Amino acid sequence: MLSEEEKAFMVFWEQNRKRQKKVMNQLLLGLPLGLLLSLPIIINYLSGWHKRAVMVGNAQSNPLVLIIAVLAIAVFFSIFHKRHKWEMNEQRYQSLKLAEQDDAPGEGDGTGV
Repeated sequence: MLSEEEKAFMVFWEQNRKRQKKVMNQLLLGLPLGLLLSLPIIINYLSGWHKRAVMVGNAQSNPLVLIIAVLAIAVFFSIFHKRHKWEMNEQRYQSLKLAEQDDAPGEGDGTGV
């Protein structure tokens, strides 16, 4: 027997599973969290807490490389996080659907047991 929360989740997931699987949707919804994760990298770079590393970094590297790397980290994390969340919800949905199918035949099969 499924609880009300599980039934509500099944209805929600049946309606939203295709929309949430799209990569663009995963990117747009997960990007704020990805940027929040990459924010400490930018803060660490801009703070200049290690003077020698800052001198070497300014002489040998291009800040554009850092920006591209931070954006790549943010995009990867946002898509990976949302895809993982989608997989977990899909697994929960499949197990609930299986439990629902297992409960249904036993209720009215006419065996009287």
